[in-house]
Amino acid sequence: MLCAIYRSLRKEGTYLYIEKRDDFEKVPALLLQSFGKPQLVTLLNLAKREHLAQVEIEKVKAALTEQGYYLQLPPPPENLLAAHKAYNASSLQK
Repeated sequence: MLCAIYRSLRKEGTYLYIEKRDDFEKVPALLLQSFGKPQLVTLLNLAKREHLAQVEIEKVKAALTEQGYYLQLPPPPENLLAAHKAYNASSLQK
């Protein structure tokens, strides 16, 4: 299964996987509008891969098969203050 991967110039860490290079027909217009002009990153054969860096490969394959695209969003930023408070609370209990 081949796919083309594009990155968003508007939203850092956001990637769009589609079935065919430059074929955005199955991607909703509102999504493309908020994504901005897609910049091609790579063409990838998913059949020859066991995993991807930031997303489960089976989710990508399923989305490509079912809807024709997959949108990868960046992970949410880590809340360092909450982590620090949790660490301090657990230290006090010891």
